[in-house]
Amino acid sequence: MTETGPDSYAGLREKLTTTSLNPGDLMTIDPSIRAAFTPGGRLRASINLGNPILANMHPSTGKPFGVSVDLAREFGKRLGMEVELIVFDTASQCVDALASERADFGFFAIDPVRGASVAFTAPYVLIEGFYLVREASPLRENADVDQAANRVVVGKGSAYDLFLTRELKAAQIVRAPSSQAVVRMFIEQGLEVAAGVKQQLEADAAQIPGLRLFDKRFMVIQQAMGTPKSRGENAARYLAAFVEEMKASGFVANALKRHEINGASVAPASV
Repeated sequence: MTETGPDSYAGLREKLTTTSLNPGDLMTIDPSIRAAFTPGGRLRASINLGNPILANMHPSTGKPFGVSVDLAREFGKRLGMEVELIVFDTASQCVDALASERADFGFFAIDPVRGASVAFTAPYVLIEGFYLVREASPLRENADVDQAANRVVVGKGSAYDLFLTRELKAAQIVRAPSSQAVVRMFIEQGLEVAAGVKQQLEADAAQIPGLRLFDKRFMVIQQAMGTPKSRGENAARYLAAFVEEMKASGFVANALKRHEINGASVAPASV
């Protein structure tokens, strides 16, 4: 998204006031925890629209909604703070916002590169990464992709970009500006393979005849919450405990059902 001001992201910044706060929650929160997440006096959540399984923009209201938005609001309730949603087109922008302290927590796929600046929780949702090719392509299995003749288009800075950058040794990686642009670039540039979240690729393929997904995933994307490592270990532990509670209580499962998300599953409890 184009930045239109020193503290603005294409006009998609929205301050949302939490409601129905539980007074008991406010009583039990250690003030140092709240302070760690709100050094500037506000609570900012980094939301990624590049993964439609977890967040989307409502076509009528223009407001973000989805599983990650629900979790952000619930986390704000626990801290007794207003939640300010900072919305981006790509995961890399979301991670950069945390790394540069422009957001206080966010939602990303776990990756060791991102882990340099982000303290991740355990995953709350598992999502599958798949390859897409043309119907006439000779490529049939994941192992067929890593050949010098193949160009694989990915969303720049996405979890599967980071993963495939490490894993593919011969195939060339081509980076689209966002996950939503992957299939369009795949078609326009005549590339051999598109890689991405299964549901995004399925939705694109449904609009374009002559495309097919492979039968098996090439990776499992572990979607987690995270906060800047600079916020300290206590903040990271508090966020991790929040995620475990959201899984155990059925909050995540209910959110997936409410938003009619298929093909994603609640991650198991962290041991």
